[in-house]
Amino acid sequence: MSQGPNPAVEGVAATGIAYRVVEHGPVRSLAEAAEARGVAVPDVVKTIVVRLTDDSFRFVLVPGDRVISWPKLRALLGVNRVSMPDAATAKEATGYERGTITPFGSTTAWPVIADERVRGREITLGGGRHGVALAVAADAAIEVLKATVADVSEAEPQA
Repeated sequence: MSQGPNPAVEGVAATGIAYRVVEHGPVRSLAEAAEARGVAVPDVVKTIVVRLTDDSFRFVLVPGDRVISWPKLRALLGVNRVSMPDAATAKEATGYERGTITPFGSTTAWPVIADERVRGREITLGGGRHGVALAVAADAAIEVLKATVADVSEAEPQA
C-alpha cells in the first residue's frame, strides 16, 4: 500500500509522540472505518477543515459519532460566519484529499480545535492517504498540536 513518503506519517513522527499507522484499505463509511481500524465509532476522529471569512482555515477534530455545532464553533472563534471549503480548496489548504486530512504534516500548520469529547482516549485520524489512519493518544496529540479544546460538537442527527 505504501507509495513513497507520507507527510502525515512524517508529521506525526516528528512530534515525538507514540503513534501507530493503521493500513486498512478502502472503506465506504465511518462505521466501516471503525471496524477496519478495530476501534469504536467515536474513536474515528474526523478532521474537518473550516474556512473563516479572512480566508484562514482551522482543523476541527470531531468524534465519529458527532458533527460540528456551527453555533458553538462560531462563538468559540468569535466570528459570525464559518464555512466548509470545497474539496479542491481543502486540498490546497492542507495538502490532503478529503477523507485523508490530518493536522499532522499539513502543508500549513493551521490552528487546531479539538472537541472536548476526544480527550482521554486513543483515537484514529486521517493518515494522509485513503485507507491509512494514524492511531494516537488524544491527549498527546492535543498537546503537540497546541489544540484548543472546547465543546464544538453535537450528536449526529438521526436519519
